[in-house]
Amino acid sequence: MCGIVGLFLKSPALAPQLGSHLAGMLDVMTDRGPDSAGFAIYGEPCAGMTKMTLRGSDMAGLPGALSAALGETVPGTPRDTHMVLSLPTALEPRARGWLAEHRPDVAITGAGARIELYKEVGRPADIARRFNLAGMAGTHAIGHTRMATESAVTTAGAHPFSTGPDQCLVHNGSLSNHRSLRRRLEPQGIAFSTDNDSEVAAGYLTWRLSEGATLAEALQSSLKDLDGFFTFVVGTETGFAVLRDPIACKPAVMAETDDYVAFGSEYRALAGLPHIATARVFEPEPARVYAWTHAP
Repeated sequence: MCGIVGLFLKSPALAPQLGSHLAGMLDVMTDRGPDSAGFAIYGEPCAGMTKMTLRGSDMAGLPGALSAALGETVPGTPRDTHMVLSLPTALEPRARGWLAEHRPDVAITGAGARIELYKEVGRPADIARRFNLAGMAGTHAIGHTRMATESAVTTAGAHPFSTGPDQCLVHNGSLSNHRSLRRRLEPQGIAFSTDNDSEVAAGYLTWRLSEGATLAEALQSSLKDLDGFFTFVVGTETGFAVLRDPIACKPAVMAETDDYVAFGSEYRALAGLPHIATARVFEPEPARVYAWTHAP
């Protein structure tokens, strides 16, 4: 099953309400995915800075230890089992190296100029509450409620998956060629932390984007290279995109107004959005890329 939601704001006036709307959409999708849930939210960037979202335990002293190692103050904002670090982008490789050596128990769920990425095992409403999703603002966001099929119910196996800067993907479906695709991507420098087929789809898009493709072009290429059933919603620093496989066996519905574009696995996930009664509501067509972009 699994449930997918996404919201891309055209109107900056809605930015303070982004998290609140997404939290409601996730809650509605509970019966499609009660095992675990997660979301990525894209806020305003700070020039020359990178946000790193970490997941782990006993992280209270981590910002201080990392600051001492880097010779630069690295503030950390704790959110339940996660913490968001803010550091100069030039120091990100050193920070990753220090974490790998000194805190291998801590996972980096996402990193970039705008992205914050949170996920946990549990019911979607509880997870949204634990991370205070309703209080978050931003330009666009995607979320996922999981009913595990291809791998165990773990936090690491929850969506979204992020394999590149400011990139993430949520997926409803199953890929049959993910193992062969993984062997093809790993020599290209794409690293994976789970056995989940959805992480391979995220890695595939990261590879295509690194080769110079646009988000729309990367998704179009996936129709040829990915085997199986899928509905994808993808986020990048400035973009938001949707793709269904050529058979389109997984449910999907979208709504567009002058103020936003929204996605849900079912219409009821969209029913609480503002002015939904006058939105253009449609089912995305099979094998067609739908993409929207903010100005950089």
